[in-house]
Amino acid sequence: METKIWDLRQYKNEINQFPDINEIKDIFEQGGLIAIPTETVYGLGADARNAEAIKKIYEAKGRPSDNPLIVHIHDLKQIEHFTHDITDEIKLLMKHFWPGPISFILPIKKGYLCESVSGGLSSIAVRMPSHSIGRQILQFVDIPIAAPSANLSGRPSPTTFEHVYSDLNGRINGMVNGDQSEEGLESTVLDCTQFPFRIARPGSITKPMIEAVLPHSVSTRKTLDSDKPIAPGMKYKHYAPDTPLQIVQAFNIKPSEEKDWSQTAFIVPSDKRDFVPNGSIFIELCKNENDIKGANHNLYKILHHIDQDEQIKTAYIYGFDITDHTIAIMNRMMKAASQTIVKGDQL
Repeated sequence: METKIWDLRQYKNEINQFPDINEIKDIFEQGGLIAIPTETVYGLGADARNAEAIKKIYEAKGRPSDNPLIVHIHDLKQIEHFTHDITDEIKLLMKHFWPGPISFILPIKKGYLCESVSGGLSSIAVRMPSHSIGRQILQFVDIPIAAPSANLSGRPSPTTFEHVYSDLNGRINGMVNGDQSEEGLESTVLDCTQFPFRIARPGSITKPMIEAVLPHSVSTRKTLDSDKPIAPGMKYKHYAPDTPLQIVQAFNIKPSEEKDWSQTAFIVPSDKRDFVPNGSIFIELCKNENDIKGANHNLYKILHHIDQDEQIKTAYIYGFDITDHTIAIMNRMMKAASQTIVKGDQL
């Protein structure tokens, strides 16, 4: 399959001026797949009402069909077609956080979206992205777009056009180039089918941020994977590079210089560089251990990089203490490292 490429970066404030914008709309309406940028990661979009189009998403990604997708919208009126029982509390959170990196799991109204979008569940995750190009595409197309991350299933999520091209060129109808994603981690997913609400997948919108808007609204119960995942990333292997990766905690002592570290990468904050052994490969995760936004932004780009660098055969990544602010990145790291953790003094 020939994959068409549209560079919309110079049109990010007015994509209606892009000469081929109708081509993008036509492909979506005809059941095609297009990778589009969002502020979290690039998404692989298709018409959420079209069962054949959704089937193509699962096939292109190699994604299990019981793993639900997130539906992307540009206007609140769109959810009236396929959800119900939206409470005043949910509307308050939507008003505060949308457009933005949070998805709400809502009761689904049957008959509008194709059943495969929800993985056969009675609920659907919905998001309104804030990325200028991505949101304008949604406005122009004006249909609900299902869009999981635009990568092969299990691989690190794509935060740049180059990541999408590497994984999906020749497998989908088109790709939109829209610069690197700002957030770098997938959206927070908030399950609103129960109260208190539950964070089904952590992201940059945290429990304290949600409760600052709506006090005592989020359950403290931890999310567990289940046979019927209610949000993407809950059941199957995600985010993993091919390069063996381990999380290193208590990284405050320099490893032995007697080992050959020449093919080992240390992905750590810059202020931890003094502990990186001589001869190894230093990769900056962020400025310091408090720079969580920087770590979120850089994580997937780094995971892609270590697979592309032929010199790197193994890697260690800095493990943050778990807090409300670090739970999202540690969730992704734990999956990427297959839950493998080592202490700094054990290296």
